Amino acid sequence: MSGAIGQDVRRVDGPAKVKGCARYSGEITLPDLAYAEIVGAEIASGRVISIDTSVAERAEGVAGIMTHRNTPKVNQPPLIPSLMGGPAPGETFFPMQEEAVHYAGQPVAIVVADTLERAQHAASLVQVSYAETPSLTSIDQGRGQAFIPDKIFGGFIPGQVRRGDPGRALAAADVKVDAAFTFAANHHNPIEMLTTTAAWDGDQLTLYDSCQGIKAVQLTVAALLGMSLSKVRVLTQFVGGAFGCKAMVWPHVTLAALAAQYVRRPVRLTVTRGQMFTACGHREQQEQRIELGAGRDGRLTAIRHHKTSVTSPFDDWAEPAFGASSQLYACANHEGVHHLIHGNTMTPTFTRGPGEAVGVFTLECAMDELASELGIDPIELRMRNLTEVDPGTGHPWSSYGLRECLERGAQRFGWAGRDPLPRSRREGNWLIGEGMAAAGYPVAFFMHTQRARAHMYADGTAIMQTATQEFGTGMATVMTQVAADGLGLDLDDVRFEFGDTDLPTAGSPVGSNGAMMVSAAVHNAATALRDQMIELAVGDSDSPLHGADPSRVVVSGGWMTLRAGDGTGESYGDLMHRHFMNDAEAIGSWDPPPLDTPYGLLTFGAQFARVAVDADLGLVRVRNLTGAFAPGRVLNPRTARSQLMGGMLWGMGQALLEGTHMDTNLGRWANTSLGDYLVPVNADAPEVDVELIEVTDEVVSPLGVKGVGEIGQVGSGAAIANAVYHATGYRPRELPIAVEHLLA
Repeated sequence: MSGAIGQDVRRVDGPAKVKGCARYSGEITLPDLAYAEIVGAEIASGRVISIDTSVAERAEGVAGIMTHRNTPKVNQPPLIPSLMGGPAPGETFFPMQEEAVHYAGQPVAIVVADTLERAQHAASLVQVSYAETPSLTSIDQGRGQAFIPDKIFGGFIPGQVRRGDPGRALAAADVKVDAAFTFAANHHNPIEMLTTTAAWDGDQLTLYDSCQGIKAVQLTVAALLGMSLSKVRVLTQFVGGAFGCKAMVWPHVTLAALAAQYVRRPVRLTVTRGQMFTACGHREQQEQRIELGAGRDGRLTAIRHHKTSVTSPFDDWAEPAFGASSQLYACANHEGVHHLIHGNTMTPTFTRGPGEAVGVFTLECAMDELASELGIDPIELRMRNLTEVDPGTGHPWSSYGLRECLERGAQRFGWAGRDPLPRSRREGNWLIGEGMAAAGYPVAFFMHTQRARAHMYADGTAIMQTATQEFGTGMATVMTQVAADGLGLDLDDVRFEFGDTDLPTAGSPVGSNGAMMVSAAVHNAATALRDQMIELAVGDSDSPLHGADPSRVVVSGGWMTLRAGDGTGESYGDLMHRHFMNDAEAIGSWDPPPLDTPYGLLTFGAQFARVAVDADLGLVRVRNLTGAFAPGRVLNPRTARSQLMGGMLWGMGQALLEGTHMDTNLGRWANTSLGDYLVPVNADAPEVDVELIEVTDEVVSPLGVKGVGEIGQVGSGAAIANAVYHATGYRPRELPIAVEHLLA
């Protein structure tokens, strides 16, 4: 084996990005390319009475305008999460099919012109008249209409779950915590907005789309347009950030294809920064209430956890808030209930650690409060409640590591010197606080069969191919490592090809499952080709390996030898030349374990934060973040730490900065720009320390990879909120934590 897995390898796509050679969907150059601009509804509820496009049609450069009057009717597949491996529309409503308006910003017209500026100008000339009806856009407006859904998350997760008798256990508990939290809505805001370039060649459609899953785009657009999959090709190599907003396939993708068909030329549609707030879902405005019951020794006896959120008029979508929060600790009695309100927003969606980033926040803040009530160190409280099995099923964990995360994270952070008394440490006008939280994120097993193709040449170089894309996570780098490791080649002799739906199938790398599922198929393809070469060698009377036990043959640097032998062997190239072979290939596939696999499936971590709060101004500054994580096998420490660091900073944004606020009078989001929707920038970033704890997992995949894409955020916000309490004595109950909360 080459040992490429686990190496601290620099990104293989780095040079192309630095040189500007990496092409994004908005940089594809096509002959006669036109540009599309969306006209969004200015009301949140009602219908379109009339659309006057006459002035816009006469504007210079306009190639065509589409409205509900001339947009072809589309099919509508069910709302299924993209990780299921089928069509994945972001919502079960497709705009511009009728007069109805369900949310502000809903597309009511598409203007196409020969330049972007002309398209934008012509769009401003489209006159739309509405018949407006009262809208409902907040929890307060719809509180009396809340209901408990049978299923959420595309129909795959129950709306309520229960084990034991939490009511009786709470009533009998020695100590109780009852805490309610409110969370502002969050939006994604990757640096690259949603962008689709569509081109037709007869009845063949090619899409260049900024997405998290090119296969999901192919499947969704084909289903909506009633086309054969063989006639839809999606090409996407590089994506400028995603964070969940590009996991599902939103209407703009299909609208771009329809616009290109209408004007009979290639069309690029880029959603504007302001439209990003109404074009690709969001994390819902939500309220969560949690009740903990415990004995005097701190051992949990009951957890009751309820969530209320606003969804769209047509979908029962909610972040599944009770996964990790019901599994982190031993507790025989648990209840989780989702309450939904149908309102005038688009359907919410995956958003940076969906469900767990907020659900675990609620649990871990309540655990910190319980520790204070009992006078127990927050880490010790968690240690007393650790469980070696999934408390919901009794199944053992596929791999664990939470104890090690707590211990090693605390050691790196310097937790032992902490004075538990709030407001006990001060530096000038700054109140210093330290907080911590445990973290867990589910290992997703919803995907379909994954495939990859390994192709090796007689000169000892190889290409690995699969239909995934690179959106900043290091996918191209770690898959090159996995391929080199499986083939027994040097890294420089392997090239990873991706970004084309004509390549073997790979699912959307969402829910932190990308490294797990894609590496499994790549590994199996690589080892299948390696074993093919070994079988050829041991069966060849002219080979130094003739007659050897294939299981004893190892390959490194393209050289096949016997394990613990004297180094006698031969290269792939020598073998292939002797057999007059120019190349060889193998397909590798991987099917995830079934959903009823008898193991608990979580990735674990622990987060620590040190904050300084200005005693007079209420300003919060995060000074240090430390995280320790147990993600199974680590393919590349450099890219893993990069993702985890980013996730920890997401948690800081969640805790202190990010919040989209609804103007209920107008039924629209009030702060739809990066000037008003605050995200962390470099000046906000504290010192971030990441510890990786490798744990062996023989269940999740051939390589034991669990993924790190989102666990970095889970627990980070709670650690910061708990540190704010330690600094000030104030318990944050609303996110983001604002100056006015601390000055009240």
